[in-house]
Amino acid sequence: MRHDYFEKPRRHDLRRLVAPDCVPGLDVPVSIRISERARRVGLRIDSVERKVELILPRGVSERSGLRFLAAKRAWVTARLEALPQAVPFVEGAVAPPVNIVDGEIRVRGGPAHLARRIRDHLVAAARAELAPRARQLAGRIGRNVARVNVRDTRSRWGSCSGRSNLSFSWRLIFAPEPVLEYVVAHEVAHLAEMNHGPRFWALVESLAPGSAGPRAWLKQNRNRLLAYG
Repeated sequence: MRHDYFEKPRRHDLRRLVAPDCVPGLDVPVSIRISERARRVGLRIDSVERKVELILPRGVSERSGLRFLAAKRAWVTARLEALPQAVPFVEGAVAPPVNIVDGEIRVRGGPAHLARRIRDHLVAAARAELAPRARQLAGRIGRNVARVNVRDTRSRWGSCSGRSNLSFSWRLIFAPEPVLEYVVAHEVAHLAEMNHGPRFWALVESLAPGSAGPRAWLKQNRNRLLAYG
């Protein structure tokens, strides 16, 4: 059986929460999803909510699934413990430098407004950083960007619509320079190639040479970026 099973939930998948102590020694939230597409029992670690999803093919009993989860308890515990510590935007929290003021995030106002103001500032900073890059790279391949949006996305770092609108995760503001350039190049390349074929990847490489490194960095540091906010 697979240990880490990822699939996009379908509308008609059945879900339910079970008690945190459903598996002795595993004191974390557990949800069960009955999947029409699953062919085997699987587990998914939700790095944002820090919970476990047990995925069962239709016809497999909940009891069998929980036995599987119990057998994989050590694996689940190790994965959860390896997640970065959450960094909420509260008074006293430490965030990476984002070139605001001498490498510091300085916020005026009471603690009740701290999180929102930091978030708004970082979203604006991300937009100011990403939008010009996108338009500049699009011009290199003779394409136009209709709009650049910055959102709180968790499943992808960027996207490109059929109307030439680009969207990016605001958390990219915490990423190194080559990673920003790669993500922008990736979405700009979709203006010309709405696929992930050889021509697409060749175009990405021409816009951001050495893109394999930033791709690997994003994969390795995904949970670290999602821990902020």
